[in-house]
Amino acid sequence: MSLPKTLAEDVARNLVMVARLIDEDPEQAYAYSRIALRLASRVAAVREAAGFAAYATQKYSEALAEFRAAKRMTGSVELWPVMADCERGLGRPERAMAMAGEPEVQKLDKAGQVEMRLVAAGARRDMGQIDAAIVTLQSSELASSAVHPWTPRLRYAYADALLAAGRENEAREWFAKALEADKDGATDASDRLAELDGVEFVDALGESDDDETVEADTDADVDVDDADEDGSTKA
Repeated sequence: MSLPKTLAEDVARNLVMVARLIDEDPEQAYAYSRIALRLASRVAAVREAAGFAAYATQKYSEALAEFRAAKRMTGSVELWPVMADCERGLGRPERAMAMAGEPEVQKLDKAGQVEMRLVAAGARRDMGQIDAAIVTLQSSELASSAVHPWTPRLRYAYADALLAAGRENEAREWFAKALEADKDGATDASDRLAELDGVEFVDALGESDDDETVEADTDADVDVDDADEDGSTKA
């Protein structure tokens, strides 16, 4: 659907702000998405952006409605995994599992299929099926030594599931593999490894502040003592 030039520019500006803010300030991104939605609710890209903004602020029912609208407009199944994850967010993991078995999954590209596998494993965990979650994540993509954009998250999810199952040694191995692939810091695999190794991080800046406070208190005590000795006060 085409929009008049001025309106299209207004919509575009709001969508740019959604994309810019969604990670650092999701609430503000959501506000911009609502403006774009009021201006052009019949544009699929606007509905999709509004869905992701709602998703980022955990408004899962609203996000799901927007994703469904975008899917109807485009006919694309690209949003299927995030729609399933919205079902998880709404406390309906069984619906997410049902979606993982629908024909739409076969139409997804490789990244989408991996994402669907992650959502399905999460749904299994939601239902307390830890062993089933582990099996769900076991795949050729997990076993591959090649690194793709989804690799760190897939390895991390597998490590986390192993740890939940009490398989600590295996979990440590896979957290290390996740860290090896995670060049952009998409996961906190390094922190999880440190935790397993019993490493405790100390806030050096906080310690410095504490030391300065103690030192200032000591100086104040000295000043008071000096005042008592010579009968004078200090400004």
